[in-house]
Order: sequence, then C-alpha cells, then structure tokens
Amino acid sequence: MNAPINAPVTVPAFADVEDAASRLAGRAVVTPVLENATLNERVGRRVLLKAECLQVSGSFKFRGAYNRISRLSEDERRRGVVAYSSGNHAQGVAAAARLVGAPALIVMPSDAPAVKVEGVRAFGGEVRLYDRWTESREAIGAEIAAQRGSVLVPPFDDFFVIAGQGTTGLEFARQAQAAGAELEAVLVPASGGGLLAGVNLAMLALSPATKVFSVEPHEFNDYQLSLAAGERVTHGPGQPSMCDALMSPMPGEITFAVNRDTLAGGLTATEAEVAEAVRFAFRHLKLVVEPGGAAGLAALLAGRVPAGAGAVGVVLSGGNVDPALYARLIQG
Repeated sequence: MNAPINAPVTVPAFADVEDAASRLAGRAVVTPVLENATLNERVGRRVLLKAECLQVSGSFKFRGAYNRISRLSEDERRRGVVAYSSGNHAQGVAAAARLVGAPALIVMPSDAPAVKVEGVRAFGGEVRLYDRWTESREAIGAEIAAQRGSVLVPPFDDFFVIAGQGTTGLEFARQAQAAGAELEAVLVPASGGGLLAGVNLAMLALSPATKVFSVEPHEFNDYQLSLAAGERVTHGPGQPSMCDALMSPMPGEITFAVNRDTLAGGLTATEAEVAEAVRFAFRHLKLVVEPGGAAGLAALLAGRVPAGAGAVGVVLSGGNVDPALYARLIQG
C-alpha cells in the first residue's frame, strides 16, 4: 500500500537538533560510545557502539519525548499528554511528563512486554491497553486527547520529537571524532524513523561522508521498501517480530521527508540474527539490549553492511526487554 500524496511538510534542521541538545542538557544521559576488541576482530573493522540502552527510561525515546513535552505551556501541562507506543516511547513520555509535572496517559498494545507496561506505571503514567490487530492506536489516542483536552505526543512523526532524537547522532559524531574514528557507516534501528531522521540530520551536518542505513526486522522492512520506491509504502503481511519496537507499518511522513534522498539504504535482520546479536551483547559487551535495539548489531554481525575499511557506528537503541524472552535468547 502506498501513502497518499500530501502537502509539503516542515522538517527540522540541524539547528533544531542543537537547540534540543541545550534543552536536554542535565536531563538526558550522554550515553557512552563503546568499542570491543572481539567485535572488531569478528567483523574485520573498527566498530563503535552508541549505548542508548543506558538512556533515561532505557531507550533513546526519552530524548524526543522531553524535547517535545518540556515545551508545553502551563495550561497544557495541567491538561497532560497522551501518547501511543509499544513501550519505549511510552516510558520516555511518562518519564518526561513526570519531570515537568504533567499527567500522562499511554495507549499500549495488550501484547506489549510486561516490563514496558510496568515501566510506564513506575514513572507515574496511566496505561490504556488495546488490541494492535483489531484496533487503531492513533484513533484511540486522538479520541482520548480530544476528551481530556490533552496534547498528543506522537512516537516519531513530530518536529520536536525528531530533533530530540537527533541529539543521539550529535553526540555520536562528536564522540567518534574524539575517539579518532571516521565513521564510514552508521546503522540505526528503524520503526517510523524518528531516530533515523534525527541521526541522519546530525551526520549530514557533522560527518557528511558517513553513510546512514536504516535497519529493520526482515518482514517489517517498510523503510527499506520505501527508500527503494522513492515513496512511503508498507511492508507485506508477516509474522509478529520479537522486535516489538520496530513494527511500524509505514515510515512517518516527516521522517521520510528527511530521509528519502539522503540515506545510503535500508538493511534488514532476521529473527535468528537478532537473537544472536542480543546474545553477543550479553556475552561480550556485558549489555542488556532488547531485540529491536540490537537490530543494527544483528545486521553487522550477519554481514549485511557493505564492505569497507572505515569504522562502523551502531546505535543500540534500547534495553527494555521482557525477562523471560531475554533469558531464552541469551541461553541460545
């Protein structure tokens, strides 16, 4: 299915990413960039890992959520925010809302990992569950927001959310430079493309020779298909993925406007490859990385990255994984 042709959208620029970085200073974690000799040896090149699994709320999503929610007026804060998410944006919104004193209601799929639902509630958020296969989270979120007079905070297709996620790339580019590495490629897990667009904006400004790739589950490759088509399209029907954070049916309108003509391409990883990446992160990196957050590492380990001699950057985008699933994955 192709997306309808809409009017031109307003996209953020690198200056908006820099503005977000100022707003996030002292709120978001400047997450470390890690290097591992075993990984370098295995892939035959230098690899730098941006550990967003160590971010506030366990994923990069806090960055965009706080950049958006911190801009609410006093009246908007009193009326609160509504969001819809499989879990990471949900927790990011709940955490950001608590910091600014705003109530938050999150529409989450009934099959979301329990650890993510619990995380939202731990940050003081209210949860409304829905069936992802028969109900529309967008419709539910819009209805609740209208009833309550709340501000809807989209998970990816929002000017300030994208700019906030871009601070991941801003930090990554500067940390790589400080480590003496010229990033030939950067791999970014992609759902609707908010993180992807933000990192792309930062790399275009700070490291323009770097090739940015989207990485998705093999059967949820709408970004890969859309890049090839030059327009937003959806993926075909597929089995549910363990990468619950990467199951968006189509790229966002704003995110695709940023990425369409500037990304190097789209990569995918199979479920088995993602499982291997989660195990690798546990055994060799000593990091807890959720399946969706490990998609870029999975593509790298599987040899999906175009050959080259330069350094590869990988965003480990989240670490909120169901304990039972995680136990199965690391045991192999």
